[in-house]
Amino acid sequence: MATSLDAGCSRRPVVRVRFEFLILNAPSIGDCPVKRVTLIVAAALAVAACASAPDTASKPEARSYRVSENASADVDAALARASQSGKRVLLVMGANWCGDSRALAGWLATDRFVELIERKYELVFVNIGMPSSGDGHNLGIAARFGIQALPGLPNVLVLTGDGVLVNPTTATSWGNAGSRTGDAIHDELAALADLRV
Repeated sequence: MATSLDAGCSRRPVVRVRFEFLILNAPSIGDCPVKRVTLIVAAALAVAACASAPDTASKPEARSYRVSENASADVDAALARASQSGKRVLLVMGANWCGDSRALAGWLATDRFVELIERKYELVFVNIGMPSSGDGHNLGIAARFGIQALPGLPNVLVLTGDGVLVNPTTATSWGNAGSRTGDAIHDELAALADLRV
């Protein structure tokens, strides 16, 4: 049973074993079947309560990185809309094969993020393929805004309507998006929406 305590594993089997031990070896039960059944039901309910509690918070996922005939034109259209509306462009460069990219896209599709994006951003997703394996797509878009290397996925470029990169030091730091909380992502995007450049 010691292996069930390894990182990332559920502790429920240990709890169940302990309850089974108590049920089978409890000296106060005696031969009374009603007491034994009552204790078994109580132990089963306790185990069920543990089993229903999630081990980790679920994270949404979405596959928003479609292959575009002209991703540069998609970015230009978002810049034009941002210039007209006074919003910023939220340019998310990732791929559907990447878990962190899917997690970030999933968060952006939730109600709380949709509200923030509608107020502050023009959102555009760009599929960049697999740059680390030599099968990258649309990498010139990042270079256009001063990002010469994309060390991981996803990448989040926040741009003014004039195409000025608001977050040059953090644009390529999103490779751990799947392990970030929704609150942390929301707070960072809310701050970038109003950051002076």
